[in-house]
Amino acid sequence: MNSRSKLLLIVSAVFVYAALLSSAQIPDNKTQNVIVVMMDGSRWQEVFRGADARLIKEPRPKQPGDPENLLEQTQKDYLHPSTVKRRSALMPFLWGTIAVQGQIFGNRKLKSDSHVTNQFNFSYPGYAETLNGFADDRINSNEYGPNPEQTVFAWLNAKPEFAGKVAAFGAWQTFNDIFDKAHCGFDVNAGWDPFTAIPVSAGLAAINERKLNGEHVWPSEPFDDMAFGTAMEYIKARKPRVLFLGLGEPDEWAHKKAYARYLNSLHLDDSYIAQIWQLVQSMPEYKDKTTLIVLPDHGRGEGDEWNDHGQQIPESRETWMAFIGPDTAPLGERSHSHAVTESQVAATLAALLGQNYRAAVPKSAEPIADILRK
Repeated sequence: MNSRSKLLLIVSAVFVYAALLSSAQIPDNKTQNVIVVMMDGSRWQEVFRGADARLIKEPRPKQPGDPENLLEQTQKDYLHPSTVKRRSALMPFLWGTIAVQGQIFGNRKLKSDSHVTNQFNFSYPGYAETLNGFADDRINSNEYGPNPEQTVFAWLNAKPEFAGKVAAFGAWQTFNDIFDKAHCGFDVNAGWDPFTAIPVSAGLAAINERKLNGEHVWPSEPFDDMAFGTAMEYIKARKPRVLFLGLGEPDEWAHKKAYARYLNSLHLDDSYIAQIWQLVQSMPEYKDKTTLIVLPDHGRGEGDEWNDHGQQIPESRETWMAFIGPDTAPLGERSHSHAVTESQVAATLAALLGQNYRAAVPKSAEPIADILRK
């Protein structure tokens, strides 16, 4: 064989190897299902430090249904001498289970950075970055309209092994646009819309009734328990392989500067996530073969600006994220780790399922390597 033939053979081998690397299958993962839960506007500061004693003592606008002793009860529930006790009281599942058996990023005190890469630091751009795998400067408003890009959820649903096994539920009505409900090809239920795509159980019927006739505190979203309850009923009925749940109360209460309510919403959302995890671990289709991803869509400001976010508040680009599953080493609370970004979640989700999203969408960010190391 002459030198030119050898060179051609080597080049051909390189191309074949590259093709194999970019193929859809990433072998040996135990994960067969992924659940993504996003807690809108939940600050890393409360996640890692617990309740802020200064903010919890300040009077805030009274909300419907607030007991007279709301602040006193909130202080009793969440204020403790140590940071570890404060954050564990606020989010016991996150710290008692995920941080023990999985990984959590974003504690700046430990040199762990998690952030958005979009320039806007508010909801739609944050969700689009997370679900598309890259920041899209066109999406510069929460009223942008249908997502111009295909989400990783839609990309997976187009594959035979995931078709009909993908679903998204969210408190915020705008998830209908974020997932492009009209064209994505899978079940999406958001906002005040009743859900009837599965047999309507007594629990789902009660949720649908509240959506139709209950009190509307916010025009574009109900309380988080409705999206959570609907997702739980769907898991039992359809057993999806890829599920999204968007929870919105932390952001709504924060914008009202209702810090006690904000803390309670973090605590409730943590309990909803715990119930989802307990449910799937009780089902043979999910037990020991499901990865759970939890994160917000953006952060918030510090001090007096804790309630706000956006371009005018650079700190609101700062986020956190947590992972637990059979392919994720139990490294716990990360320190001195490589920075992770919301744009990496799409490829990470796909890689956990043995799929190479970045090969199909080259502008998406690479998977988070630490999450894929057993």
